[in-house]
Amino acid sequence: MIKLTQINKSFGRQQVLKGIDLTVKKGEVVAILGPSGSGKTTLLRCINYLERPGSGEISIDDFTVNCRNPSKADIHKLRQKTAMVFQQYNLFRHKTALENVMEGLLIVKKLPKEEARRISVEHLEKVGLGNKLDAYPSQLSGGQQQRVGIARALALNPDVILFDEPTSALDPELVGEVLAVIRKIAKEGITMIIVTHEMGFAQDVANHVVFMDGGVVVEEGSPQDIFSSPKEERTRQFLKRITPDGVYSI
Repeated sequence: MIKLTQINKSFGRQQVLKGIDLTVKKGEVVAILGPSGSGKTTLLRCINYLERPGSGEISIDDFTVNCRNPSKADIHKLRQKTAMVFQQYNLFRHKTALENVMEGLLIVKKLPKEEARRISVEHLEKVGLGNKLDAYPSQLSGGQQQRVGIARALALNPDVILFDEPTSALDPELVGEVLAVIRKIAKEGITMIIVTHEMGFAQDVANHVVFMDGGVVVEEGSPQDIFSSPKEERTRQFLKRITPDGVYSI
């Protein structure tokens, strides 16, 4: 289980996260929705300490980090429990798909090279790239690069995978292949938190939906609750803007 308690984050005088509380059950897929600038990506980056929260607590199972005064060991352990899939892929341009996936296993997990290779091949095959092991990022489409990023995250065997708008940098015809891979992973019971603008995907895949605006959680609930009968006016406004006919269910 993942539990965020009163997470606050500011950049200078601008408070981006304002006391976020969130609980994610093991095996749950949580979709975080909201307008640009609502704090969604910052929240994800705080969970694995790419951004340092100003205060609050982050708990994963029986491990808790006090964000006011974390030790380097705390941050390292937290990062070992999480893996991030980025908008812009963040692949090493000079390394092949296989080498990109192996990197974390060799550097972070410190696995023997042959074991790291075996695990990496297994996960590249899982995302449909078993025939692209020796391809460099420049030889791959955007969708294929993102699937390498997903394989890299899976290979680390984290407690939770964090997806930051995984399809936002893709051409429209490539979005489907990445969403199909994430759907497949979801069926395996891997805990995931996904920031997305793909409303239909969120409704289809998520067990729990969170709507954020202005650095706070405005409303959360099941996909049925949020898309069919949102309680908060701000949630209704957001969904109505995306579905102008006023029909929330996608």
